[in-house]
Amino acid sequence: MGTPTRRAVLKGTAAFAGLAAVQASGLAGAASAAAAGTGSGHPKANVLLVHGAWVDGSSWSQVIAILQRRGYNVVAVQLPLTSLAEDVAWTRHVLAERLAGPTVLAGHSYGGAVISGAENVVGLVFASAFAPDEGETLGGLGSLFPPPPGLAHTQPDSLGFLWFDPAAVPTFFAQDIPVEEARVLAAVQKPIAARAFTDLAGPPAWKTLPSWFLVSTQDRMINPDLERFMADRIGAKTVEVRSSHASPASHPDVVARLIRAAARAGTRG
Repeated sequence: MGTPTRRAVLKGTAAFAGLAAVQASGLAGAASAAAAGTGSGHPKANVLLVHGAWVDGSSWSQVIAILQRRGYNVVAVQLPLTSLAEDVAWTRHVLAERLAGPTVLAGHSYGGAVISGAENVVGLVFASAFAPDEGETLGGLGSLFPPPPGLAHTQPDSLGFLWFDPAAVPTFFAQDIPVEEARVLAAVQKPIAARAFTDLAGPPAWKTLPSWFLVSTQDRMINPDLERFMADRIGAKTVEVRSSHASPASHPDVVARLIRAAARAGTRG
């Protein structure tokens, strides 16, 4: 086969660029249509999902599938888990760069502290999560109630990150999902910087935004009474579910229902 001529290379490059432009235009149009699609006359809010410690964005997989079937435009962030401030900044970046229009934020576990620092959203959903006030730390909040048993199974490493003992995940983190799934969760865990539990929280978005809260009554990572305390303090619309800490995995339908309620309320206003 002969060497391509310069004209052929240029023609091929132009054709590829044209195809990419057409595809980009089509994808953008499809994304806009998905974000605007609704059966009620109101645009549907976007949904941005924020994971907690020792998991990543895939922990929302079942919730994402439910929301997508309902026509929602969903993005799950992948937090660096290096500090509270950096995780808040990254979430704000993803929100600004990837989503346009009204957006609901949902946070699981530590992710609740992250969404508390949100800007330019229409509602907040806390799933088995922290909701700190300005100047509070997650460690300080935890000290208000007896420590849950799961915290005894964190494992610090030489770089200042905390891991969760994989053998303890099926018993203390996700005791109400199949053991095989809990072991997979343990295998793909993402460690969190220990400093995230002593970082001071900034001004909370929940003081000015409507909020929803799922309390996991069988939570072994955050004391359920602490969850109730935070839910009451922020004036959230609250449901209690007999769930482990891993509520997005064990009760995705309930979590998705709360997110949909927040999305409907945000677009009606």
